[in-house]
Amino acid sequence: MLIKELSEKYNDYIIDRRRYYHQYPELTLQEIETTKSIIKDLKEIGIEDIKTFKDFHGCVGILKGGKPGKTVLLRADIDALPVLEKTELPFASKIEGKMHACGHDNHIAMLLGAAKILFDMKDEVAGTVKFLFQPAEELAVGAKAVVEQGVMDDVDACYGIHIWSMVDSPKINMEIGERMASCDNFKVTIKGFGSHGSAPHLGHDAIVAASAVIMGLQTIVSRINNPLNAAVVTIGVVDAGQRFNIIADKAVLEGTVRTFNKKFRMEIEGLIRRISEDIAAGYQCTAETEYSYLTGAVINEDQHLVDLAQNAVKKLYGEDGLAELEKMTGSEDFAYLMEKAPGVYGFIGARSAAIPGSEKSNHHECFTVDEAALQRGAAVAAQFAFDFLDGK
Repeated sequence: MLIKELSEKYNDYIIDRRRYYHQYPELTLQEIETTKSIIKDLKEIGIEDIKTFKDFHGCVGILKGGKPGKTVLLRADIDALPVLEKTELPFASKIEGKMHACGHDNHIAMLLGAAKILFDMKDEVAGTVKFLFQPAEELAVGAKAVVEQGVMDDVDACYGIHIWSMVDSPKINMEIGERMASCDNFKVTIKGFGSHGSAPHLGHDAIVAASAVIMGLQTIVSRINNPLNAAVVTIGVVDAGQRFNIIADKAVLEGTVRTFNKKFRMEIEGLIRRISEDIAAGYQCTAETEYSYLTGAVINEDQHLVDLAQNAVKKLYGEDGLAELEKMTGSEDFAYLMEKAPGVYGFIGARSAAIPGSEKSNHHECFTVDEAALQRGAAVAAQFAFDFLDGK
């Protein structure tokens, strides 16, 4: 039976699993029951070789094909978000304040569907398929942990896909080049000297210094970065002051940095430190910077794998099955997997005029998807894995 026919055969199964996982979301680093359920699902499919991880959740199901060959990894992230769901779906989250608002429930279901398809075809599979159900993507720590525990050591290629509200269902986007930006976070603590608000000359105002630092940091993008290079420096948190009539002795700024340029990414920490320290000093304050490197940029650099993924879509659904999508400065820790093995990352459409909420952005409290796309996600993943191992 062909992959497309198998995906249609398992359409109800894939939708059922999506709805189940949607009802029981678990936050990053808390994916205990989700992992148990995935293991149960894999065993029911017939995949008995399942590896778990030390000190965190998630798992890897391993399918050995009937013929020797390489190893390909298919990945789904499994964590949810601290969002109060307002979709009013009959299968809405049963856990108040937690929701699969980014669509990872769909990723789980599509990967289980791909596993079901490839298990049916295992005698024809020329190598090994790893089905990675990865935890902790939302904090960009799960993929790194997976890599550190050796999951990628024997992998020859990896594949990932994200359900996306900016793409019409059921089209799929697979493109060469930059897809998602790196993500690093920082905290700048500015210390001054407090005084009464009526006598500001007796103090060193940390709020005024912090305001100047905020403006100064914007010049990293507007005056230091090459305008042809996409970059973002955002301050998302400002915490300062005790009372309306007190000169603040401390201000804390927290922010995030995004770029696609690997070299510039390594320069930004030093720029933030220097700008913050120098500006703060001008106000007789000090500035200390804490900087956290989270994940690199997702860049589809391997033309062969991109061609293979695009051809998988065309083989199953024709040229019209593909969609275009601009690169974006959101981030994805799939980048860690791509640092260990060549990979390809794409997007599958969630948006349909017939499905209220499917036009909402990922992470929105009313976000939902057109479930008709899910069988395609499963089929394309299976086709990519089969073709890669078959030497296409």
